[in-house]
Amino acid sequence: MEGIKGAIKDALDFSDFPKSERIGIIIFYIYLLIFPWVVSSSFARAVMIQFLLFALYGMGWNTIGGYGGQVALGKAQYVGISAYTVAMMMILFNIPFWVSMPIGVFLAVLWSFMIGYPLFRLKGHYFAIATIAVSLVLQDIFRNWEFVGGERGLSLPFKGTPNFLYMQFKSDVYYYYFMLIFFTLGLFYMNWFRKSRLGYQLRAVKANEDVAASLGINVRWAKIKAYAIASAFVAVGGAFYAVYHMYIDTSSVMHLELSILIALMAMLGGAASLWGPIIGAAILVPLDRYLGSWIGGAKGLLGLDLIIYSIIIMLVAALEPRGIWGIVEKVRAKRG
Repeated sequence: MEGIKGAIKDALDFSDFPKSERIGIIIFYIYLLIFPWVVSSSFARAVMIQFLLFALYGMGWNTIGGYGGQVALGKAQYVGISAYTVAMMMILFNIPFWVSMPIGVFLAVLWSFMIGYPLFRLKGHYFAIATIAVSLVLQDIFRNWEFVGGERGLSLPFKGTPNFLYMQFKSDVYYYYFMLIFFTLGLFYMNWFRKSRLGYQLRAVKANEDVAASLGINVRWAKIKAYAIASAFVAVGGAFYAVYHMYIDTSSVMHLELSILIALMAMLGGAASLWGPIIGAAILVPLDRYLGSWIGGAKGLLGLDLIIYSIIIMLVAALEPRGIWGIVEKVRAKRG
């Protein structure tokens, strides 16, 4: 019990951040809380929901990719496992979201342990390629598996609105606040994680695996645990995605581009930092949605939106390998 109380205290404790940063957190959360009531555009609300979703994805990836230093590029498979679990359980057995979501997360984490054990025998780019390969194989299996809809995908049954049990609502305001709750819980968890024993072990592993092992750290097991935590984060997002869109297929929840985008957001914002994935999502999601809408569909400008945010990513990477948060820390150090 004392251990749980201590973990909760650490999760809610932001006292080690500068005062200006703590004030920024308060302002940021006030903005998030009032956003649906000051912005009436359904498109803007959808973008904010996507921001919260991808920030959650990025926070999960940050455990293994940021703190652990392992370039895992197959996280979309866990989004898909959870999304398909929620959809199939609702279609076949009429099971509510709040029951099927934990089951989907459990299956995703179980799969991460099953493949994590052999995958972490590999290192560096071999590990990254292996994660891509496993994700692509699983995507092909689902794409050709008629039981889960194959190429057609799955449409979730409509239960009527409002329906809390099945997470079906007419207004996207409900979805926004549910996603905000998941995002907040993820943020508190990551605040605890960075100060946890596993968090410190992963930093040691990232710095030098041989030295970490000499200190008594089970390197492989630390990586597997971080990989499972990352899988749980994206699985929660995958379950939400299924009920939010009411339709899934392998192209929407298991494609390689999604895996890369999840990693890219964390790396752009600043891997191995609490705020990095949030900053990355805050930049790339609006760029993707708004530039895609305003520029990408215009005659003669198709693809220009991709070029613009690719240039932004390259500029940030050239200025500071630690991402945008690394730039912020450099500026703050000079002023201090």
